[in-house]
Amino acid sequence: RVLSGSHDKTLKLWDIKAGKCLQTLQGHAGSVHAVATIDDQHAISGSYDKTLKVWDVDRAVCVKTLEGHDSAVNAVVVFGSPQQVAS
Repeated sequence: RVLSGSHDKTLKLWDIKAGKCLQTLQGHAGSVHAVATIDDQHAISGSYDKTLKVWDVDRAVCVKTLEGHDSAVNAVVVFGSPQQVAS
């Protein structure tokens, strides 16, 4: 599976073998500039809308919105143990 972000404000989960979209995740108010996986079930995205969103990818729902940036979020990375996120 591959997760992508788009200018259309969505994330899409893809079956790379079949080349088909499995899920569309909606919730950002601006284009999605960054995506990173947290674990097998969760991902985080950064957007032009100045937010980060944590997603339950299997259920295609946003479980947390993080606000506080003064401009677009252009990068996000998950690292370390326990896992931490930088944006």
